[in-house]
Amino acid sequence: MRLRIFTEPQQGATYETQLAVAKATEDLGFDAFFRSDHWVKMGGVTGEPGPTDSWITLGALARETSRIRLGTLVTSATFRHPGPLAISVAQVDQMSGGRVDLGIGTGWFEQEHTAYGIPFPSLGERFERLEEQVRILTGLWGTPAGETFAFSGEHYTLADSPALPKPAQAGGPPIIIGGFGLKRTPRLAARYADEYNVPFKLVEETGEAFERVRAACADAGRTTPPVCSAAQVVCCGRDEAELKRRADAIGRDVQELRENGLAGTPGEVVDKIGRFGELGAERIYLQVLDLQDLDHLELLAAEVLAKV
Repeated sequence: MRLRIFTEPQQGATYETQLAVAKATEDLGFDAFFRSDHWVKMGGVTGEPGPTDSWITLGALARETSRIRLGTLVTSATFRHPGPLAISVAQVDQMSGGRVDLGIGTGWFEQEHTAYGIPFPSLGERFERLEEQVRILTGLWGTPAGETFAFSGEHYTLADSPALPKPAQAGGPPIIIGGFGLKRTPRLAARYADEYNVPFKLVEETGEAFERVRAACADAGRTTPPVCSAAQVVCCGRDEAELKRRADAIGRDVQELRENGLAGTPGEVVDKIGRFGELGAERIYLQVLDLQDLDHLELLAAEVLAKV
């Protein structure tokens, strides 16, 4: 089981804050630092000083870290054209020495599209665009050096692309596809994903989603399913007072967090991670919402990471 730190900087975090969390992630022994790809805050926070770009941030962190993997959970296919995205991700992969994973999804938060003038098509079209983007990304990265790449789809057309730069990882960074849809998401994950992620679902619901992807793999003739992972908000305290303090800091109720996330004493968190592991999860993304609380990371490393 690998534990990864997952952040939501649109809620209010400078680059310097993210750098401090990423360095702590590496120093404390976690597997990876991931961040969301959002432009507008959610819920009752100001979001100040404003959003930071995910791939600019990860490029900078690539030069400030040496071991942890870096990625998005998830980049929105509505935000960028696939060609420029392939260039950005390949460059960050080079800058990190091959430590990038690309989580990519349809995009879902209409408000941020409206706020920054980004088209927000229907869900069906967003799925079509996502699939074309994944095909283009993997096609560009996998084109042999000296050859060109072309693609003709419903939404994107590429001609005589030099397919440069190449990522450090042969064939390109691993692709993470997440979600819990009943049909389209399992099909996409079975066809394209190196990892399938279920975000913020109960243990039983997560297991059902894993099974749908395994079934889709069998239907597609894929013999090795993608790595399965789950994302869960984390809130850990040595006692009830510390737990409540951390829950209050992120505007959540302790009991609700115990039911819907990874919350409680270190022992409770370890036990619940074990339940995800029994379903086949190999990676857990710990969504850390208070990025100022580095003591929280230290507790998770000493009392949770060391025991899973």
